[in-house]
Amino acid sequence: MESIPDKTAILIVDDDAGLLMSIRATLLSAGMPEPALVSDSRMAMDLVRKHHFHLALLDLIMPNISGVELLKQIKHEHPSVECIVITAVDEVSSAVQAMRYGAYDYLVKPLQAEKLLIAINNALERYHLRHGISVLTETRGFAELKHPAAFKDMVAEDASMAAVFHLAETAAATEYNLLITGETGTGKELLARILHNLSRRSSTIFVPVNMNTLSKTLFEDELFGHAKGAFTGAVSEKKGFFEAARGGTIFLDEISDLDLPMQGKLLRLIEERELYRLGSTVVRNVDVRIIAATNRDIRKETKEGRFRQDLFYRLGTFHINIPSLRERRGDILPLAKHFLDVHAKKNRKEIHSIAPEVCDALMEYSFPGNVRELGNVIAGAVLLQKGDVLTLSSVPGLMADLAPALKLTKSLVSLEEAERRHIQRVLEATGGNRTRAAKILGIGLRTLQRKLREEGGGNQ
Repeated sequence: MESIPDKTAILIVDDDAGLLMSIRATLLSAGMPEPALVSDSRMAMDLVRKHHFHLALLDLIMPNISGVELLKQIKHEHPSVECIVITAVDEVSSAVQAMRYGAYDYLVKPLQAEKLLIAINNALERYHLRHGISVLTETRGFAELKHPAAFKDMVAEDASMAAVFHLAETAAATEYNLLITGETGTGKELLARILHNLSRRSSTIFVPVNMNTLSKTLFEDELFGHAKGAFTGAVSEKKGFFEAARGGTIFLDEISDLDLPMQGKLLRLIEERELYRLGSTVVRNVDVRIIAATNRDIRKETKEGRFRQDLFYRLGTFHINIPSLRERRGDILPLAKHFLDVHAKKNRKEIHSIAPEVCDALMEYSFPGNVRELGNVIAGAVLLQKGDVLTLSSVPGLMADLAPALKLTKSLVSLEEAERRHIQRVLEATGGNRTRAAKILGIGLRTLQRKLREEGGGNQ
């Protein structure tokens, strides 16, 4: 069975003709475009090459060419095409494996119309999002932001952060689950709040949850809530974080700290978009946007079995990485000045600038604690500083780790200065005898005299 309408964006490949017609009817009844229907998987690639499909729905188990093999071919030749695999219940592990090959999502038979339409809409939205991002030029800077005021609390001048802000603007307009990665102290929660404020949920609540503070015994109670009498001490019903965030955004910080059993419970909530309070049989719908964050290498965690692949795919529909401060050194001094203004005002001190030697020291330091650490450095320095300029005297005692950077900064000089100092040391060692000094230096007497004249180093 083949049905190929002109200029359709959706291709469906399944050897079950009845299922093809059922999916077609579901799409048309929802006002979506007529899909291309193919029952023989051997014909699919020729169609993909001829037509500009945005999305392909592929049955996992088919004769001739399996859904996984077809997925691999599509992603190899046309990586921009989004793919959803359709699978039976006992093939879910294979479907998750297919997502490693580039599938956007998987659906389990029997297909539910609502979930099918949500998955298709999300996949098409991601296609358009990715297509838009792919044509962005690397030269887009802060001036091209549509909502620059939204980022006012996230001080940045480095070009790498302009790219982060552009991604945030693009992602904020969608309903995708988001994953923010970055080292501790880079500002992941701050970016999550900005994403919420730029989204269509901005007038609703933002609920931050630090996952590493939830124990195994408190996890379900804190996230899902409980019914009255669910356990000893449950004298009244309680909403969990997900219900509290209904209609808004929930921010799950340090998501990779969850142990595997709790990851499974979270996955079910994300997939079903519903929950049960502890001790309750009443199902409650979950209408929240999830933004998760981690300071770990989440792909490594997944590969080594510490984080579920299926949960990673559900959370990481869209991914934004915030560079470390040492990777965006153009932000160090603007951030330092920002923190100086904040803490000087807070402590009622008239400190208006940062001494050049402090700037040099800050630029030399690696800041393992990133922006948070820089803020602490400046806050402590403001407390110690007596004058109106932040000087080195207010910094060395602040952090033992900063001392090597300060020492290094003091010792480093330009090549011209190093030469001048060396000449002076040789002259001192020879008692001011320029002929002997020139011989030791390996230069002519006239050259030495010229260098001394240029430095104002003495009479002829």
